[in-house]
Order: sequence, then structure tokens, then C-alpha cells
Amino acid sequence: MKRVLAGRSIGLWLRSALHLLFPRMCVVCGTRLMEGEEGICFRCNMDMPRTNWHLLRDNPVEKEFWGKVPLERATSFFLYHKGSDFRHILHLLKYGGRKDVGRIMGRFMAEELKVSGFFDGIDCLVPVPLHPLKRRERGYNQSECLAEGLSVVTGIPVDVSAVRRQVHTQSQTRKSAYERWENVAGIFRVDHPERYAGKHLLLIDDVLTTGSTITACADAFAGIEGLRISVLTLAKAGM
Repeated sequence: MKRVLAGRSIGLWLRSALHLLFPRMCVVCGTRLMEGEEGICFRCNMDMPRTNWHLLRDNPVEKEFWGKVPLERATSFFLYHKGSDFRHILHLLKYGGRKDVGRIMGRFMAEELKVSGFFDGIDCLVPVPLHPLKRRERGYNQSECLAEGLSVVTGIPVDVSAVRRQVHTQSQTRKSAYERWENVAGIFRVDHPERYAGKHLLLIDDVLTTGSTITACADAFAGIEGLRISVLTLAKAGM
């Protein structure tokens, strides 16, 4: 018992020393994180513009896919407006090498959404894939990081082999809505569709803008008997 207590004391001391030398900062406002805070500070967490659309049937995210994807349910965790401080979450996750931000936000989403039954019946989490060249350039897939965080809380497995991106497309950032749809048409492929017959998949992505990428990903599963699809993104781009 004494050794266990001593080990814990040493661990706490080491963590404190590391935090002193390399202070953990809130990814939104940049203030120093306190003990017990992770990724974002308590104040920014409280101020995050959550949609709570998982509690609303026929919500704005679900409407984005009407007539495009045979959807079970869909939501985005928070609203992202250009110029908002919360853009730092997405920027660090996507371009800043902060894989930890994805896993942290994945856990945050799972903890808040699971009480509503949002994950009930989901068989596997499917992160929208990057093309191998893009993944090599970035070093990771940010959607996969989100899925890993979700899986820790929900216990639902992550399936990174379900669908692959077979075409290397240009960035969607500066494209019009029409150009986005044209840019992603037919870029995904499911190699073993028989594995997903009767399954319920949750597609995971970082940001929902026009829905073109997720729709193209869902289209790759078209025709699989009994397949159901739901969608979850970290953010929804606002006007």
C-alpha cells in the first residue's frame, strides 16, 4: 500500500513538474489550463456554441441530407462561424498536428450525446477517410482521431477499412457549393460491401459545410442490403 501511495505521489509530482515546464493551454482562448481541465478551459467549454440538435428530430443537419442519403439520424456538436475563437479547435486539429484535440473532443461529444440514445444501435464508427497522399502529408486523419475519442466512451469499434478514398482531390476550402459537389463525386469506394449488410454505420467527420463529402462517402455504400447510416460531425459551418 505504501509503495502504491508513493508511486501515485511521484506521478502527481512529475505531472505537476511537466505542466510547470510545458504549461497546458486552452486551445480556444489560450489561457493556462487548471488541474482537471482538458483541451479547453471550463469557461470556453461553457461558452461553446453547442447545437444540441441531437435532441431534435428533422434538425438542420438531417435536412442537409434529405433526398441525398437514406439517413437514420445526424447532428453536429457545435456551430462554427468564421472569425470565432472556436475556429482554433478545428485549425489545430486539422493543420496543427494536435491529434489529442480530436480525441478529447470525441470524448466530449460522446459523453454529452450518449445520454440521449444517439449511439443506440450503432455497429461501428466510420471516419471519413483521407487519400493516402493527404494522410501522409498531414500525418494522420483528423476524423479518425475524433472516432477514437468517441469509441473510448461508447465502446463502439472504429472501422478504418470500411471505405477508402480512391481519388486525391483538391482542397474544398475555397470552392463554391457546386464545385464542392463536383470535386468529390465518385471519390470513395467500399471494397467489401458484404461485410456491412444489415449494419448501422455512423459516419464521422470534422466539419459539415455543404455535406458534399459525407454524401459522396455514403454513396459508396449504396445498394448494400439493410444498411443504415447516421452522421456525426464535430462542427457545422455557419454563415
